[in-house]
Amino acid sequence: QVLLVESGGGLVQAGGSLRLSCAASGGTFSSYAMGWFRQAPGKEREFVAVIGAAVGGVHYADSVKDRFTISRDNAKKTMYLQMNGLKPEDTAVYVCAFADRFAKIISGRPGGWGQGTQVTVSS
Repeated sequence: QVLLVESGGGLVQAGGSLRLSCAASGGTFSSYAMGWFRQAPGKEREFVAVIGAAVGGVHYADSVKDRFTISRDNAKKTMYLQMNGLKPEDTAVYVCAFADRFAKIISGRPGGWGQGTQVTVSS
């Protein structure tokens, strides 16, 4: 069973940066595609970014492209989301997820979820 724990959220001013981490235990981390989602109050959960099991395969939502960078360290069993140029509309609970296929992350059908970390961007 895979357990995911996010950290790194917080309060930041618009234009600032945060780096989120998602630490995994159980399972074979290096074989999973990993991704980030977010859910703002009153809105549905939305896809943010995904990174494939193989190094180099990434995909971003248009809303975060060129501002956010997803990465992973398989030796540490940890995934990251570097968020730069944060905007108030980025305020949400950010949740990480894993899947056996890259496409399952993008389609919102992962194998499991973390508990989430709150990101609040003030204007």
